[in-house]
Amino acid sequence: MPPVPRARPPLSHRVSHRTRLLAALAALVTVAAGLTVRAVTGGWFGKYAGDALYTVLVHALVVLVWPRVTPVRAAIGALAFSWAVELAQLTPVPAALSEASVVARLVLGSTFGAADLVAYAAGAVLAASAHTLVGHRSRQRRERASAAP
Repeated sequence: MPPVPRARPPLSHRVSHRTRLLAALAALVTVAAGLTVRAVTGGWFGKYAGDALYTVLVHALVVLVWPRVTPVRAAIGALAFSWAVELAQLTPVPAALSEASVVARLVLGSTFGAADLVAYAAGAVLAASAHTLVGHRSRQRRERASAAP
């Protein structure tokens, strides 16, 4: 018997898988960039670049979980989460958790800084811009592929 050809998954599933793969890659690159910035730079640039990259990472994780989310909605979600974490630092909870765990310190921080809110917003704009650009190029590629004979 000849082998039965496997049906290709619908385009929507392939796009979701590709989007998730790109989001996972973006998350890994963002973590590497954040660790590099912390190791190589200092002062205000290192601090605020790290804050912006924190929101970029959250954006990538949002896209990983919901691959069909629009860039603006993912950015708003990432920004809301980042701001919520920062505002939580007005309470003693994150500082106490940060003393107990290095992971908690990396995720929650320990002290509130109003300027961090601006850095998070910059990260959200950066992430939404990159997400929009990747989505635009992906749509162009699909359109060219479907128009090809």
